[in-house]
Amino acid sequence: MPSFLPLAQAAAEQGTEAAAQGKEAAPTSDHTEALNKLLSFNFDLTPGQWLSLAEYYGMRAALVLVLLILAWTIAGYASRAVRASLRKLKVDETLTLFIAKLVWWGIILLTAIACLSRFGIETTSFAAVLGAMGFAIGLAFQGTLSNFAAGAMLLVFRPYKVGDVVNVANNLGKVHEIELFTTTIDTFDNRRIIVPNSSIYGSVIENVTYHPQRRVDVDVGVGYAADIDETRRVLTEAASATEGALTDPEPAIILLGLGASSVDWSVRVWGPTSEYGNVKQALLRQVKMNLDAANIEIPFPQMDVHLDKD
Repeated sequence: MPSFLPLAQAAAEQGTEAAAQGKEAAPTSDHTEALNKLLSFNFDLTPGQWLSLAEYYGMRAALVLVLLILAWTIAGYASRAVRASLRKLKVDETLTLFIAKLVWWGIILLTAIACLSRFGIETTSFAAVLGAMGFAIGLAFQGTLSNFAAGAMLLVFRPYKVGDVVNVANNLGKVHEIELFTTTIDTFDNRRIIVPNSSIYGSVIENVTYHPQRRVDVDVGVGYAADIDETRRVLTEAASATEGALTDPEPAIILLGLGASSVDWSVRVWGPTSEYGNVKQALLRQVKMNLDAANIEIPFPQMDVHLDKD
């Protein structure tokens, strides 16, 4: 049995030598050798190597160029189709343009990654790098992404639109523009305020001009000497005579309570939302004029000073 060991070892050595010779004898492609020389800054190439390099990578470059042109064309058609579809669904224009541009860039990026594989670049590692970069960017722009998410929700659910008067994040004004990250508001004293969308969507949103009609309230106190029924009649006439007030719903005169120095009333009329300020001014004027005409006193704080003389 041991006599066969030298023969086995000799056969193994001969197989190893044959494999090594076969490996050494395997020819190296001209374009690979030429590329290795160029990468080592050795430009001493034979004409055949230059030709092989041009044929191998030239064909791939031409194919990649054709693919990029085709992807550019398809991306344009897809973007326009998405934009047209969203406009038919009456999606907000800002969100429509964003989604259309996202589709365009997605097609171009996927095509570019596919083209890289034609030149021997490992796209799997490239995708891993992109994922890591996306994760790092997401952490760095956490606040910005929250504004983006809130902006998308505002554009989808539409609690207000451009031109509405809103009270958001303790800011009252007219909405000038709704973007993906911020909302621009113009106040009534002509100041422009830019509010992050995350501050709006995470708090109470008051849309002042959502309804076409709005109630106007004016509270007034009269003296205890005034007759209650007479006061109600005078205030009712004031409400009915208010310029710009609506008859439907009807005005309401509410007795609020008995205060420390006055009988408190609330005069309530309805008017168009767009004329709220004018109707309130007219109601205040009419209430004061009618009370004065009826000799009904509107009490105000007074102080009596008594001087004791020795």
